[in-house]
Amino acid sequence: MMEIIYPFLILGAIGAVLGVILSFANRYLTVQEDPRLDDVEKLLPGYNCGACGTPGCRAFAEGILSGEVKNLSRCKPGKPDKHFNPILEYLKDHPNPDNTKVDVKI
Repeated sequence: MMEIIYPFLILGAIGAVLGVILSFANRYLTVQEDPRLDDVEKLLPGYNCGACGTPGCRAFAEGILSGEVKNLSRCKPGKPDKHFNPILEYLKDHPNPDNTKVDVKI
């Protein structure tokens, strides 16, 4: 009868140890991302064409928020009324974490 219980005990112990390891990894290896990044990316055209010089719209949005991109017109498929003006309005309402404005223009 004990031969049947041992595999369950061993698998349960392995599962518990791996669960503890995963919980520590989740706590200490989490990458923090700017919460504005998804919103700015949604306001871009979403073609991921790379015509702006970045690998895609997400990288362009990261450049906007980090201050590397100073001119929104680098996005070739983007239109000022449809894409750029909403981004400028969004950035006015959502400044950097240190309350400085994102310096970007059309």
